[in-house]
Amino acid sequence: MNNIKKERIDYMKNEKENEREADLIQAASLMKIEQKVDKKANEFEKIMLIYKSAIKVLRTKFDILNEEFENFCEYNPIDHISERIKSPDSIIEKMNRKELDLTYKNLIEQVNDIAGIRIVCSFKDDVFKMVNIIENFQDIEIIERKDYITNPKASGYQSYHMLINVPVTLKDKTIYVKVEVQIRTVAMDFWATLEHKLKYKKEISKKSSKELVNTAKAISKLDDKMMQIKCNA
Repeated sequence: MNNIKKERIDYMKNEKENEREADLIQAASLMKIEQKVDKKANEFEKIMLIYKSAIKVLRTKFDILNEEFENFCEYNPIDHISERIKSPDSIIEKMNRKELDLTYKNLIEQVNDIAGIRIVCSFKDDVFKMVNIIENFQDIEIIERKDYITNPKASGYQSYHMLINVPVTLKDKTIYVKVEVQIRTVAMDFWATLEHKLKYKKEISKKSSKELVNTAKAISKLDDKMMQIKCNA
């Protein structure tokens, strides 16, 4: 009975997600969703505009929250916030890497990190406070989450990822657009930024990879120590 109930819930979630993606396709005026992606085409620009709008909606929420912490609370867990839209070349490169046909349908359904926001917090427990706040946003839908802080990647990478649906209000309807949210500490962000630069478009030695993992573990211990100091201050 439990398996049947779970399958029913999964089916309903998939149906809902399909509806969200259909709305985005319609809003971008894509008459032929199986047509090949052309980064210079008007359709591509329309899709990117909608993703940029989703970033604006979510960024406004976090900016208001940041100002609330600064002016009404004794403590602000947010150190800084950044945002990005994946470049056309990066989108196509990722689709090729995933061996996807270069169609608009696959772009919308299979590439989940076109729009992204990163929240960098001071301490490790601040990360989970922000997760809880996002969970309580009334108009946001959480699609999936990955806790790489409790369970770091093999590379040593630590961060909390959430894939969410953000409402974008257009002239005749509201559509939901996928945005990836990454939440991490200042120390985790330091490691991830440098690790990305070291590995960008090149392979590094096994020795260097192992050293990066050890460094990530050391940073995690540092995060724990700083949180302990905060609690005892």
